[in-house]
Amino acid sequence: MEKLYYDSPYMKEFEAKVVSCIKGKKGYEVVLDRTAFYPEGGGQPADTGVLGGVRVTDVHERDGVIVHSTEGPLPEGDTVTGTIDWERRFAHMQQHSGEHLVSGLIHRHFGYDNVGFHMGENEVTIDFNGLIEWDELMRIEEEANAIIWENREIRAYFPPADELAAMDYRSKKELTGDVRIVRIPGGDTCACCGTHVRLTGEIGLVKFISMIHYKGGVRIAMLSGKKAVADYEKRRGQVHRISTELSAKPDEVAEAVEKLKQENGELSARISALYQELIAERTERMAVSDKNIVLIEQEFDGLRLRQLANRVLEEKKAKIILALSGIKGGFLYVIGSQSEDVRPLAKELNGLLNGRGGGSMQMAQGTYYTERKLLCAILKEKGFSGPEPYTGTGAQSLSSYAL
Repeated sequence: MEKLYYDSPYMKEFEAKVVSCIKGKKGYEVVLDRTAFYPEGGGQPADTGVLGGVRVTDVHERDGVIVHSTEGPLPEGDTVTGTIDWERRFAHMQQHSGEHLVSGLIHRHFGYDNVGFHMGENEVTIDFNGLIEWDELMRIEEEANAIIWENREIRAYFPPADELAAMDYRSKKELTGDVRIVRIPGGDTCACCGTHVRLTGEIGLVKFISMIHYKGGVRIAMLSGKKAVADYEKRRGQVHRISTELSAKPDEVAEAVEKLKQENGELSARISALYQELIAERTERMAVSDKNIVLIEQEFDGLRLRQLANRVLEEKKAKIILALSGIKGGFLYVIGSQSEDVRPLAKELNGLLNGRGGGSMQMAQGTYYTERKLLCAILKEKGFSGPEPYTGTGAQSLSSYAL
């Protein structure tokens, strides 16, 4: 089988004879006598397109044979026209060539190997077996883009055996037989079967998106070419939205966000202090009791319910405290006691009130997915009552259920 994508990666259309076509798990599996469709491999996704009027959805190589997955059958022996999804192919060429340039520079400057490469829909990830700092990575990006803008020629070829033997090139594994080399002058020399652009200028630019520590080294996310520009436009749009919301210039959004974060922290601290004052005031007005008490505070979240329950128990205002807050479709709950194991009761109430949750001997929490009428009836049956003496003054105040 002739692999046209090796010598002619810019070929968008070609003709070939159908050698075989069989029904597969996902449509049909077509083999041609020649193909320009690149099969998935080496971290690069497969080409898609149209073959003989039917859609090509995937391409794989099996024992040296290129198999095209198609949505419909093709008659064996027919000569058909294949058309590559060029925008997808060229994007892969930009991403793969950009990855080579970056990997080659990192190998040259740090001696690290590329031990993992994946070309995803939204980003390219590369794994290296050593640690790099972000400022060092920025210098690699700057050098890579300088080489791109110099528009150097990229050569992909099968060198003769003697030339290959004398060549210093990157490879993830030992190779035998014909080895295809991709060379970027001053950037990289690597064994590779993928498709690449002819000139570094066609990469456009490379841009690093993120870097994390991964398996003793780093995982870098990057984009090249048109996808890097699209990513920039997306981020520019996000910055514009944030700057509009914060009434700040685009180049001042970081400072504006930091200021907002500080103000929110101060506000959260003040809200927390007010909640503590509210809880103290509510608890102080309750009488000491050896009963099972139920309380409700409509604006409390789970954290505030726990703080309320703890305060009631510390001041011995209830034998068992059940603190509730209404939510859509049910109630948040916290149930606690200083003298009894509340787990059996919490489990029983969960069963009766369609509840979810759990906890320790002293305190459990979760959600009841039930209506107020059934909740009141069950709690009354289980011996819960409201605090005495206390009179609620509205929907926002702490009050007992009318049990």
